[in-house]
Amino acid sequence: MSRDCFQPQGGENLEKQQQVGKENFLVEIAKTLAMAVVLSIGIRTFVAEARYIPSSSMEPTLQINDRLIIEKVSYRFSKPQRGDVIVFNATPALEAQNFREAFIKRIIGLPGDTVAVKNGQVIVNGKVLREFYIKEPPNYEYGPVKVPENEYLVLGDNRNNSYDSHYWGFVPEDKIIGRAIIRFWPPQRIGMINEHPVFAETGKPATENSK
Repeated sequence: MSRDCFQPQGGENLEKQQQVGKENFLVEIAKTLAMAVVLSIGIRTFVAEARYIPSSSMEPTLQINDRLIIEKVSYRFSKPQRGDVIVFNATPALEAQNFREAFIKRIIGLPGDTVAVKNGQVIVNGKVLREFYIKEPPNYEYGPVKVPENEYLVLGDNRNNSYDSHYWGFVPEDKIIGRAIIRFWPPQRIGMINEHPVFAETGKPATENSK
């Protein structure tokens, strides 16, 4: 009998068991990968995601190619605040101009606020904002305008080189993706993004409660 035809006692069952074991292993790998994909999509959709900065509109706070973590949880429990740096989908006004990508700007006007830009200063409800994070004072005049309910007025920190609300209007709340909280790249610039304006007259944070 040739060696090719030789089968030890129980060899056929052993081969079947090995085959089943391989199949089970592959099934488990597939399940694990599928679960990883589902979790990744779930986290990105509901919890947080990474974004990079493609333009100079938020300088000096954010530089081109900075990598950020955008969290999506806090706005489920509280309203956006003045000074928050947010990522949002294109508004109807931007979609009408064929913009489809997300934008990143800083919230300046809350629903119901009256906002104006005059003499190089941003004025909210008659009070001047003191902003330590902008690249330079705005060289344009704007408003006064009243921010509609459930909408926000946003400006770039690079005031004179930012395509923002003073061009195209307000951001509906349902367009907001999340809030930029951490810069994780480049290594020398790792840190939180939490600078907020204050009202010049009082020195108090210019939050919703300061209206």
